[in-house]
Amino acid sequence: MKNMIKFILKKTIRMVSLLIALCIISFLLISYSPIDPIQAYVGADMMRVGPEQRDKIAEYWGLDQSPLEQFVQWGSRVLQGDLGTSMIYRRPVADIISEKFLNSIILMSLAWLLSGIIGFIIGSIAAMKKDTWIDRTIKWYCYTLASTPTFWIGLLFLMIFAAWLDWFPIGLGVPAGVIAEDVTIGDRIKHLILPTLTLSMIGIANIALHTRQKLIDILSSDYVLFAKARGEKGFVLFWRHGLRNVALPAITLQFAAFSELFGGAVIAETVFSYPGLGQATVEAGLRGDVPLLLGIVIFSAIFVFIGNLVADLIYRLVDPRIREGKFL
Repeated sequence: MKNMIKFILKKTIRMVSLLIALCIISFLLISYSPIDPIQAYVGADMMRVGPEQRDKIAEYWGLDQSPLEQFVQWGSRVLQGDLGTSMIYRRPVADIISEKFLNSIILMSLAWLLSGIIGFIIGSIAAMKKDTWIDRTIKWYCYTLASTPTFWIGLLFLMIFAAWLDWFPIGLGVPAGVIAEDVTIGDRIKHLILPTLTLSMIGIANIALHTRQKLIDILSSDYVLFAKARGEKGFVLFWRHGLRNVALPAITLQFAAFSELFGGAVIAETVFSYPGLGQATVEAGLRGDVPLLLGIVIFSAIFVFIGNLVADLIYRLVDPRIREGKFL
């Protein structure tokens, strides 16, 4: 128990230092980018805004100060629990993140479960059918999938299932032109299918290849060879000796894939114009919304850290050698 507390404390210190570094780097990149936040704030009415109005806007948002002063003021507010106000939405950043993350967490959770289940199943099938055409087909599929960009898969799904076949809507989270009270659960599910399939493709290959190799090692072990000699084979052999030994490593690997999943969500939500945290990230970056972008950076870093921490804790619980600190 003492080692576990020490481990969590060490991870927390690393997370805090990582958050500080991420905020500094992100702030510097935004401050020295060619994007004019005032022009992005005003938009199409920029030609009607005079120098005095421009100065007032800059003063209101604190853009007339030096980057160091802006960062210090923003950091002091964050330490008090205030992430600031978004320049795009004119609302508190915390409210926007909570609203957008609700949409994103539904998308990411479905994609996370789907990629884990499909990857585990096809990886197990490939291992049980090692060196057959089924195994070669699954490996070819996984290697191709691992080298395919997420945005390309999303565009391909849009072209085939939305444009050609007209089975699903092209984008958005709800039907366009429909008020919120009239949107049904079926409408939301229909808009979720293509983004979920696109995002789930990211994790399938890793889970499948890892499960395949792990199960092959298990099936070649002495106790499995003894079970085969007793007449066990096929699904019975997998159920009794393979499932338990290969499931936990696959689960821990799936938890460790949070960072990759979050990065893929940014691309998938942009392709499908899905109103989640990923699309808000892109919009904040392109329009120079410093408070919103930094708030999302903090939130996403904590989200990824929690996923990695859960994966590490599961590893420590499963493998006594790691728990005792032999591999640290």
